[in-house]
Amino acid sequence: MYQQMIFVNLPVNDLDASKKFFTALGYTINPQFSDEKAASVVISDTIVAMLLTKPFYATFTEKEIADATKTSEVLVALSAESREKVDELVDKALASGATPSGHTQDLGFMYGRAFDDLDGHTWEVIWMDPAAVQG
Repeated sequence: MYQQMIFVNLPVNDLDASKKFFTALGYTINPQFSDEKAASVVISDTIVAMLLTKPFYATFTEKEIADATKTSEVLVALSAESREKVDELVDKALASGATPSGHTQDLGFMYGRAFDDLDGHTWEVIWMDPAAVQG
């Protein structure tokens, strides 16, 4: 069966620093789709973040590139298998140079925290109780 994938393309200021940041979170860089202008960050089998230098990103759009430290252009939400995994990933991000974003959400059946990466892109990490999701 075909599994649809998502490729999130994000403009970055310093490609090497961004690669170091995301590998510190435990993700890998796919060298087949990476070069001096872009890095393919493998988050899962179906999720890839494409980190693009701003000049390269600009070749894909005629719009002005948002300054994610001042405006919100996207919220990337990732699921986590447990509350502890939410904390583990966000704590790794903060230790690697990210900044906290928003407030911790704890609704009992759902738990989430968020961080802004080195370029200000917001990443939300969410756990939901499987029993709540089912029904």
